[in-house]
Amino acid sequence: MLAAATRSARSLCFRPLVSASRTFTSSTCRREEVLRPASLTTFTDEEQMLRDTVKRFAADIVAPKVREMDENESMDPSIIQGLFDQGLMGIETSPDQGGAGCSFTSAIIAIEELAKVDPSVSVLCDVHNTLVNTVLRKYGSKEQQEKWLPQLSESKLGSFCLSETSSGSDAFALKTRAVKDGNNYILNGSKMWITNSYEAEIFLIFANIDPSKGYKGITCFIATKEMGIKIAKKEQKLGIRASSTCTLDFDDLKIPEENIIGGEGKGYKIAIEILNEGRIGIAAQMLGLAQGAFDKSVPYTYQRQQFGQPIGTFQGMAFQIAQAAIDIESARLLTYNAARLKEEGKSFTKEAAMAKYWSSVVAQRVAGSAIEWAGGVGFTRETGIEKFWRDSKIGAIYEGTSNIQLQTIAKFIQKEYS
Repeated sequence: MLAAATRSARSLCFRPLVSASRTFTSSTCRREEVLRPASLTTFTDEEQMLRDTVKRFAADIVAPKVREMDENESMDPSIIQGLFDQGLMGIETSPDQGGAGCSFTSAIIAIEELAKVDPSVSVLCDVHNTLVNTVLRKYGSKEQQEKWLPQLSESKLGSFCLSETSSGSDAFALKTRAVKDGNNYILNGSKMWITNSYEAEIFLIFANIDPSKGYKGITCFIATKEMGIKIAKKEQKLGIRASSTCTLDFDDLKIPEENIIGGEGKGYKIAIEILNEGRIGIAAQMLGLAQGAFDKSVPYTYQRQQFGQPIGTFQGMAFQIAQAAIDIESARLLTYNAARLKEEGKSFTKEAAMAKYWSSVVAQRVAGSAIEWAGGVGFTRETGIEKFWRDSKIGAIYEGTSNIQLQTIAKFIQKEYS
């Protein structure tokens, strides 16, 4: 099925670049200029084909492994390889560097579709694309891009290392130190709650080269696991269990000076700007999660009969389902509005915060209701509905808590009205 989709997509708008097995390997995925305003549900043919392809990949390849990966708290290597084979690990990256050259919205589409089946796989793809790849595309030198982006597009998973024990919401209170030593920097410190870190081979590490300058000493380095990055602990979590979350230790980690991204002291600027984009990715993950829970539970309400009629047709249940559909649609519009604003080069920080906040609220709300709609069946692991609720809790925590999003939104409102 995926091979057929590949042939169909290429016959219409794609040309082979790296591997004949990869689906999205052309730079023709950019949204065409429209002459009149379009709805937020209007997508280019290429974006729609990507959605269809990711949907089939998620259903055919990911879905059969979801429960096993959740129970084992481990990502199946074949899933990661499948994402690379389908060209989904370099969605915005230039074809010259092994990527697909597609739009930011294309990345959001892929994240949403994967989350409908498994939010763990979705966040792996999300962090790799919207954080790691984007940092290199926006701030890496030409030499750095040519060296690292092909690897990230074709075979090596990336990880974004910012958070520490003392720096969660206050990200710039980080303690990891980098000291100049000739043509190298020596890093010492640790990172916590780092997504993708167990399987990753390439790491973006934020460390302070001059604590006396405060956040202006924070610098972004790129490193590989083989340089000596140590995984100190792999967390056991409530949800997104197949997605690895680890503590990393750096003990005299030597990184060449040429591996600084964006220049000395520019790490704080990189982190702030990239996390604004990343929040749209998390919004898409929560949106897909909510839709996935809805899609699993609602059909059951029309199959299950009590008192001589499907339970979904009782007014109390029907109204709950209708409200959930409204909530999901509102989250979808917020998410894709933020994505399009970002693509158009307009301010999107407030809109990204709104999308992430509301999608996280909706994900928890809908996933919780989906369990109740299915009753005892929904409470069991067999249906997979309860997993969506467990996975939904992280949306209010990572890449900026819900309170941080509300604070960001409030500041924009205060600026506008005061």
